[in-house]
Amino acid sequence: MERCFNRLKQWRDLATRDAKGASLYRASLVLIAAIIWLP
Repeated sequence: MERCFNRLKQWRDLATRDAKGASLYRASLVLIAAIIWLP
């Protein structure tokens, strides 16, 4: 779990929530999680 959060830190726009809108924020989170967990 800790590794997942460390990888999410690479995506600064998600961490600072620069992605506007709740649906765009959730979609970004799902996409990034899929990228992290697939390989």
